[in-house]
Amino acid sequence: MNGSSASCPMGSHRVHCLATGRVQTESGINGRYSRMFPELGALDVLEAPLAALGQPGGACDSMGQEAESDTAAGWPFFGQLIAHDITADRSLVTHGSAEVLANFRTAKLDLECLYGGGPTGSGYLYDNNDGASFLLGAGGMDLPRNSQGIAIIGDARNDSHFFMNRLHLGLMCAHNRIVARLKAAGHSPDLVFEHAREKLMWFYQWIIVNEYLPVLVGDALTTQLLSGEVALVSQDEAGIPLEFADAAFRYGHAQIRRAYQLVPGGPEVEIFPDLLGFKPVPEARHLDFGALFDRPDSAAAQKSMRISEKMQAPIIRLPVEITGTMPDQTYRSLAARDLCRGLSTALPSGEDAARALGVSPLSSEEIGAPVSDDGTPLFYYILREAAVLTDGNRLGPVGGRIVADVLISRIRRDAASYLSRDPKWHPSADDILHLGQGAGLIQLLELSQTQ
Repeated sequence: MNGSSASCPMGSHRVHCLATGRVQTESGINGRYSRMFPELGALDVLEAPLAALGQPGGACDSMGQEAESDTAAGWPFFGQLIAHDITADRSLVTHGSAEVLANFRTAKLDLECLYGGGPTGSGYLYDNNDGASFLLGAGGMDLPRNSQGIAIIGDARNDSHFFMNRLHLGLMCAHNRIVARLKAAGHSPDLVFEHAREKLMWFYQWIIVNEYLPVLVGDALTTQLLSGEVALVSQDEAGIPLEFADAAFRYGHAQIRRAYQLVPGGPEVEIFPDLLGFKPVPEARHLDFGALFDRPDSAAAQKSMRISEKMQAPIIRLPVEITGTMPDQTYRSLAARDLCRGLSTALPSGEDAARALGVSPLSSEEIGAPVSDDGTPLFYYILREAAVLTDGNRLGPVGGRIVADVLISRIRRDAASYLSRDPKWHPSADDILHLGQGAGLIQLLELSQTQ
């Protein structure tokens, strides 16, 4: 789900993606982590009561109750893709600080999780017969895999479940379709890959700014940050703030449904174990992207859960295929992991972060379930803030500011981004994409399905 985790496929002799004993190595380090509020002290709280909030029967357990938001069910998975693009922390789950943690991703929204090192640095991702295009699985219906069924892609986490698999495959196929159009338009073969990569990267960044953030944090905050009306807090170009990676951008765990329709109006399928990844996708399994994202002039997609501290059973009780076998069942809960991660990385309280942003903190009555007299864990605070102030339909002022600030600053400060090169660029006006008015994420994913 959203947030950083080790890039490891399943297997009896492998380090699982969310295993507590995953190992950090030095090779491949591209970036690092930083702090958005370095002047704030860490919240002083004991781990045991913190972890208890995320355990079955704890404050984060929905107990089977489901409350849908106004947000289409696919957007939290798009957020997970973003997280995998800019964060990859392979340290122990319960240990870390900004000073020693390594980020195995660059702090740029450039689809590194898709492209890897490009045809030169990651040649195994690309078609030998056409170096500008991705190598696809059999019939183009799945990710390419080795003889043991492990996906050969830029980030193994993007095969962790069926929906991530489809998003990653959709982007690969969209890139290949753009390559074909560039060739048909007579572009130089030597430049086709870079041109296709730039177009897909710009479209992805445009979606983040114009579709994803308005849904997640609202139009007003997005516009204020883009216009410079509100100063950016995230000043470190190279580092991803821990307040973002280990708190605010884990909001999506609360939005995960217990079960999903794969086609609009179809039967529901349990996300775990039915849609568990790290293995070939059954030939009969098909996803209509209209089940995840709203398509113009058609029935609305199914909805995500509301953003709150209440999470569904698959999040509170992760399957062993993801966590691996572990003697301590505490970390079978992703909610407990999220809460304890903020403790290990010495994050400030939500109340202190609110004051640092000039926001009136929530009251103790609005927070509920206190675990410390000194304040509320930032991750828990952000979830409660969303539940109290937006009815769980989007992030509140603290969570929204952290997320939007980081994402917009990373795009704006990238010299190759569309905001730097051509801020008025729009996918519907692109002479190669030519997707027409209203082009957005679902049109990009459906571009991947055109012949």
